[in-house]
Amino acid sequence: MKAIQLQAFGKQSESLRLVEVPDVGAPGPDEVILALEASPITGSDLSVIAGSYGQLPALPSIGGFEGVGRVVAVGRDVTFLAEGELTLIPPLQPAWAERIKSRADWLRPLPDGDVKQLSMLGINPATAYLMLTETVSLAPGAWVIQNAANSAVGRAVIAIARSRGLRTVNVVRRPELIEEIEAIGGDVVLVDGPDLAQQVAKATSDAPVVLALDTIGGDATLRLMSAVAQGGSVVMYGNVSRQPLQASVPQLVFTDLTIRGFWLVEWFKTATLDKLVPMYEELADLVASGAITVPIAATYSFEQYADAIDAAAQWQGKVLLTPHSDGLPS
Repeated sequence: MKAIQLQAFGKQSESLRLVEVPDVGAPGPDEVILALEASPITGSDLSVIAGSYGQLPALPSIGGFEGVGRVVAVGRDVTFLAEGELTLIPPLQPAWAERIKSRADWLRPLPDGDVKQLSMLGINPATAYLMLTETVSLAPGAWVIQNAANSAVGRAVIAIARSRGLRTVNVVRRPELIEEIEAIGGDVVLVDGPDLAQQVAKATSDAPVVLALDTIGGDATLRLMSAVAQGGSVVMYGNVSRQPLQASVPQLVFTDLTIRGFWLVEWFKTATLDKLVPMYEELADLVASGAITVPIAATYSFEQYADAIDAAAQWQGKVLLTPHSDGLPS
């Protein structure tokens, strides 16, 4: 079967090859075989290819962090999935292959919806969900601030917060994004700048902002800190700026702020069924309903992987891969 394999760390498209690998064979008693339908190229994929991610695979390695697949075979002990149903490729399991074998204990059928959007369910919506539900206790009506609000995680934060009665301050870097982020449910949308704290106070009528979600780092962290209330928290989940973290020691000490990191890879190491199943069921419904949606730039076949990687590196919308040379099946 065909797979896109990472053979060396380095320049994006030159580090990958489309190769023939052994077929996955028959499922074990608690396993399923999935035929890949679509997989997004994520920022984490690009970091792995470049050799700069927090956890790197032994090479050669099939690429891809997430996706969706159609069940083509089930083990005798599998009770929640049947042939023909669409389900997640378990996040962090290599996805860029025509067929994937996986344990099926927490996988469930996905609702009817856009296959392309559902293919992006595994990582970014889960990251957004967990930062909102497991890092601090948020009562209905609480305010959350985030930067990079137009990112995939940012869009998921808006939808999940709205579904849970939370309110969001959404920070962007370009004024032309304001209307778009308001249209998807952002309560307040502001352009980042040195007066961010004053903008937030005015827009929220001085309401306390108890949680900040930061994927930019550098001096953007300092500006988010200035907008967070006494005893609030800043959660770092990325470093788009690639700059050292800037923080105010007086704010940390005198206003009892907390800064912590979040990485989905670590969360998955101890995740249990009672966490995984309800989380992904809630998120799948939000994606299927259109509440969580991400702009898609293009879909490429496996044969076009080099063009797909180059397109993804332009950051002009999500780029998807599919094994099918004629695009996604209807």
